[in-house]
Amino acid sequence: MVKAIFPGTFDPIHFGHIDIALRASKLFDQVVVAVYDRPLKNLLFLPAERIEMVKNSFNDPKIIVMGYSGLTVSLCRDIHAQVIVRGLRVFSDFEHEFRMALANHRLAKEVEVVALITSEEHTFLSSTTVREIASLNGDISSMVPVHVAKAMRARFAEMDESQQMTHQTSLRD
Repeated sequence: MVKAIFPGTFDPIHFGHIDIALRASKLFDQVVVAVYDRPLKNLLFLPAERIEMVKNSFNDPKIIVMGYSGLTVSLCRDIHAQVIVRGLRVFSDFEHEFRMALANHRLAKEVEVVALITSEEHTFLSSTTVREIASLNGDISSMVPVHVAKAMRARFAEMDESQQMTHQTSLRD
């Protein structure tokens, strides 16, 4: 059995991620969508929220979802995955992914990296783009599943309310 992991922060998961995972599930016996819990960037959603959104995005018995910490190659060893799946959207992704693949190979020669080219309709998609559009109350319905769009609207509404409350409090002072 060939097991692959598709690691990422998925903050939030979007149709580009889903496309890569589904296509990987046609190539490998099992695909673990691995949600990284502590990236070196600011996140909109907590790890448990991201894991839940990712789980709700798939209905395929070959795709499982789990959270993880630490090195991706350590997760590969822990769950006996032989492959790391990555998606390439645009040419500028290649350099970053190439360097990460070389670093992972240095750490774990037994783990291969497979890069899938993103489907044309998803090349513009990134979690950053989705977050920015959603933060400005833009329509993200063509970019993310319904449950993700709903969670994003709720999160930005919470953030707007907390900012308004801070602003109102400062006006009273």
